Amino acid sequence: MAHLLGAEALQLEYPTKVVFDSISLGVNEGDRIGIVGRNGDGKSSLMAMLAGRKQPDAGRVTVRSGVRVGVLDQADTLDDDDTVGHAVVGDLEEYEWAGDARIRDIIAGLLVDLDWGKSLRDLSGGQRRRVALAQLLAGDYDILALDEPTNHLDVEAITWLADHLIRRWPASSGGLMVVTHDRWFLDAVCTVTWEVHDRVVDPFEGGYAAYILQRVERDRQSATIEARRQNLARKELAWLRRGAPARTTKPKFRIDAANELISDVPEIRDPVALQSLAVSRLGKDVVDLLDTGVSYGDHEVLRDVEWRLAPGERTGILGVNGAGKSTLLGLISGDVEPTVGRVKRGKTVQVATLTQRLDELEQHLNDPVRVVIASLRTTYAFGSGSKSQELTPGQLLERMGFSTAQLSTPVKDLSGGQKRRLQLLLILLEQPNVLILDEPTNDLDTDMLAAMEDLLDSWPGTLIVVSHDRYFLERVTDQQYAILGGRLRHLPGGVDEYLRLRHIEQTTGGSSGSTSSSTSTATPALSGADARAAQKEVSSLERRLMKIDKQVSAARTALADRDQSDYEGLAAEMARISGLESERDAIEERWFSLTEQIG
Repeated sequence: MAHLLGAEALQLEYPTKVVFDSISLGVNEGDRIGIVGRNGDGKSSLMAMLAGRKQPDAGRVTVRSGVRVGVLDQADTLDDDDTVGHAVVGDLEEYEWAGDARIRDIIAGLLVDLDWGKSLRDLSGGQRRRVALAQLLAGDYDILALDEPTNHLDVEAITWLADHLIRRWPASSGGLMVVTHDRWFLDAVCTVTWEVHDRVVDPFEGGYAAYILQRVERDRQSATIEARRQNLARKELAWLRRGAPARTTKPKFRIDAANELISDVPEIRDPVALQSLAVSRLGKDVVDLLDTGVSYGDHEVLRDVEWRLAPGERTGILGVNGAGKSTLLGLISGDVEPTVGRVKRGKTVQVATLTQRLDELEQHLNDPVRVVIASLRTTYAFGSGSKSQELTPGQLLERMGFSTAQLSTPVKDLSGGQKRRLQLLLILLEQPNVLILDEPTNDLDTDMLAAMEDLLDSWPGTLIVVSHDRYFLERVTDQQYAILGGRLRHLPGGVDEYLRLRHIEQTTGGSSGSTSSSTSTATPALSGADARAAQKEVSSLERRLMKIDKQVSAARTALADRDQSDYEGLAAEMARISGLESERDAIEERWFSLTEQIG
């Protein structure tokens, strides 16, 4: 495997901190490297040195002759006076870039909703980020260095990016380095994981799931590794094996070893105990959305929403930007009134929302962290029954990664990730029984995400989560819904089902934000006997979809246990799975057509 880039004895030091102390690494052809670690440990600095953007204090970086390195920075480096099209393809004539399949794929994956001639000055921060990513991907580079590439991307765009990078950098071509906290993306794309910690870089074979397994093995052999971090890693490994069947199809993930390591790890949540406690805190009535709809002038955002939230229910909400997710959350919290229908709330319901803003901290900017927390409660109860425990504010802060020294730090001097964690703790200390999390993973590293998930595992209440972080969404929720065409749709097949439905919408010319009037124009609504027959067929199709989904999941899981040298058997099984998936796609297209006609 040809060598592309190497680092020898790199050292990096700031006046108050030594970041790296004599590290040596290399990037070979076909490497897709994920860089993980705590915020502040030097992930971005490491990649900047390897890409030639930052000079080390000692040591050197060598790049093979002719190798070109492309870099996606976290900072916005685009020219405001440029246009979308010129930023991506430069001075190429239309016939040149339109004839390039790779560039067409990039445009379809990232820029399909943007005006090609629009000035970058008029774009939002998220749109500019997508343009910068498209600009880099359209270039001719041998190595890509991506710093938080999934920021501002939704689930669909992240899925597209993962697929694009895998196709572009197969096992024998080019190199990729990526810093990201998106664990699903790391697991889907990366063949190698570098963990940055304590002035060193530890390499691990495989993506995030394989890294977690190897880290648990390493931690078990070293008494110097902090016990809490080990337990969180083992708990996360248990979920990776038990709750995400798709990940077990990776040959590098050693199933027998993983099962042995988690044999004594209990289920991540006790749903019976949590639901029992949730009922005692909430009663049987939480929030019911009864045939509700919301319109702003002539624009209908939501329609015919019928949803009864249960005590202890943990639900993820999916949808493209502008589909109506924030409006739906507003109906639940009471910040938005329905245009039609009604919202019924239980008498004991207390809703709290973790927003993308940090409003809860504005009045405490000059106060030390210890003072902010202690002013609310002296203890906080977590869990139920024999697992119930009383935690002090200091213990809560410790669980969320705050050191003793940081307890005296003013809020205004905290990092973005620390403020985010403190914001969540302030909300939890108010003891709501319905918690809404709107993009809660921003600014958090993988260890802190695991700590947040661990905290939520013992939180007894109704949880609603909106997030583009697929791993987090699947990890903390037990079911998912999507807003499609203004309607709320349950997703028995989870995020994969959502992506399939969105693909069908796009290929049939639909749109998640389409109104009822545009839908009825495109597809005449049925009525009477025809509507009843169509509804009956829809129910039948949904049962068939659930059955096929189970068959596909079971087949993919069984595929991992087959003899990998039995090429003919593997090929036949993959052909059978492909046939099931094709049948599923056809059924879903029929389902979508019928539901549009039913209106």
